Amino acid sequence: MRLEGKTAIVTGGSRGIGRAIVETLAREGAKVAFAYHSNSDAANALVDELKLQGQEALAIQANVADKSAADDAVNKVVEEWGKLDILVNNAGIVRDTLLARMTFEQWQEVIDTNLTGVFNFCQAAIGSMMSARSGRIVNMSSVASHYSNPGQSNYAASKGGIEGFTRCLATEYAKRGITVNAVAPGFIETEMTEAVRNAAEDQIKKHIPMRRLGQPEDIAKAVLFLVSEESTYVTGQVLTVDGGLTLGGL
Repeated sequence: MRLEGKTAIVTGGSRGIGRAIVETLAREGAKVAFAYHSNSDAANALVDELKLQGQEALAIQANVADKSAADDAVNKVVEEWGKLDILVNNAGIVRDTLLARMTFEQWQEVIDTNLTGVFNFCQAAIGSMMSARSGRIVNMSSVASHYSNPGQSNYAASKGGIEGFTRCLATEYAKRGITVNAVAPGFIETEMTEAVRNAAEDQIKKHIPMRRLGQPEDIAKAVLFLVSEESTYVTGQVLTVDGGLTLGGL
């Protein structure tokens, strides 16, 4: 119970990596709220599942790209539980296509969700954490920020921006007892990667020294480390969790 007495918000928490993070933090004793975009059935099912296990959870429908929605989500958690200790910015989308075919809407939607969403929730949460002189923020990056495939210029730009944003925030708030780090997953077995896996899973595995795809739980464990007391002297870092994929590049 490393997080007993802590409260947390996880964006994009109803499925995939986000769901694994919610389940892991709750299992370690935290009260966990999670933001979801539209799948209320999945969100409510997760809340019910956690409550059956004696864990406290709260589902909040919010578009992370909407600043007022981020403010409302954080305010709801602080009103409900009195504080906010942990923020995990996990929400993200892909709209892959080559630059010559990419519409402005495909570019903007990815930037708004993946990067501006991180800004929105960090800005909404930072006041409460500053007052407490304590806090843990983890932003979800990707190995695509450095080792991109063709057709991912929007996604790679959003994730590279997250890493720069993470380092800057870490320097701004270190003196306030707030750590800000990022996790960069490699190929993880989720719905988001299904199309790529269906087309080239065997080839992908050949590039991974561990010869397997990652599981959402692999990322959740890395996040748990960064939000726990075990990482109090770690800030401004990007923890790559990819089975060794980026050791030799793509």
